Amino acid sequence: MDEDLLSQGTKSKGAISQAWTRLSQIYQSTLDSWTPHARLRWGSTCFLLILFGLRIFAKQGWYIVTYALGIYHLNLFIAFLTPKIDPAMDFDAEDNGPELPTRANEEFRPFIRRLPEFKFWYSVTRSTVIGFICTFFECFNIPVFWPILVMYFITLFCITMKRQIKVSSYNI
Repeated sequence: MDEDLLSQGTKSKGAISQAWTRLSQIYQSTLDSWTPHARLRWGSTCFLLILFGLRIFAKQGWYIVTYALGIYHLNLFIAFLTPKIDPAMDFDAEDNGPELPTRANEEFRPFIRRLPEFKFWYSVTRSTVIGFICTFFECFNIPVFWPILVMYFITLFCITMKRQIKVSSYNI
């Protein structure tokens, strides 16, 4: 009798595992089919962001969720703008700086992003959906004086972009 229960438990774990694997495959094939349609993807994400903004505006709350979402999107944007390999750090101290390839088998890659466009889009969309879902739960509606958050975000954005532009212009 114990063997029947054990084999039945193994069968149900196998069925759950197979169903999860199948759902993962369907999800991945759907993502793969969306990959070449960049304008449609970003258009739908912008529409989702507008819906999120309208919900925040209409309900007059969830400013902490909005702030956290904005900071996360800013970090994603910086990762999208940043090169995967920083050319400023890719040379020795006695060198004058990064150099072009000198041998035929070396490949020159001027810019490879740290965060590819598709992963950037995917992360922005996923985080926006999570933020939108959070606006349906009152526990995330923490009372805060929102103008302070807006000013802090603008200050953080300007400082971060100034530093990013300074580093980028230094590398050129």
